Amino acid sequence: MRRISKIVRKTNETEIAIGLNIDGVGKKLIDSPIGFLNHMLDLFAKQGLFDLNIKATGDMFIDEHHTVEDIGIVLGKAFKEAVGDKKGINRYGFFILSMDEALATVAVDFAGRYAFTFDCDFVREKIGDLSTELIYDFWSAFAQSAKVNLFIKVENGRNDHHKAEAIFKAVAKAIRMACEIDRRASLTVPSTKGVL
Repeated sequence: MRRISKIVRKTNETEIAIGLNIDGVGKKLIDSPIGFLNHMLDLFAKQGLFDLNIKATGDMFIDEHHTVEDIGIVLGKAFKEAVGDKKGINRYGFFILSMDEALATVAVDFAGRYAFTFDCDFVREKIGDLSTELIYDFWSAFAQSAKVNLFIKVENGRNDHHKAEAIFKAVAKAIRMACEIDRRASLTVPSTKGVL
């Protein structure tokens, strides 16, 4: 069973193409006009062992909001498609990750329903070329499109770069855990409903 997807989304504001292999080795080719987001997605692919290709363009003459949010939307759709009917997956994943002085806690449920909580205070308006407020928008868009419950909390940290990095790495680890196949589950859907 190959759990892969290719999603293309084109609007008047952005054009995003994403290729994803959930069961990869962390190979990645990330190309967006936002350098710091590229760095975060590079870390995300590496820590989740996802093979990930992203090509994104957008109306950066306005600002980076549409591009960041739309990458989140398409990445969420890519995971939703690649995980398929969810038979045999763990469904739940969680991770507590330290990044120097920052500590991020993440939990995810591939429930087929959207819920999102984000608790992180950034001090700076921007990290590199990425507005810190858009980290919330990115992961909210991801969770909504992937139809997952996603909870992110950063309890400690002085450096905003470290906080953001802890988030992306912890989300990757939690998603990896949730998407892994549990061989004891006999490829059944992990819900008493029989469907997710």
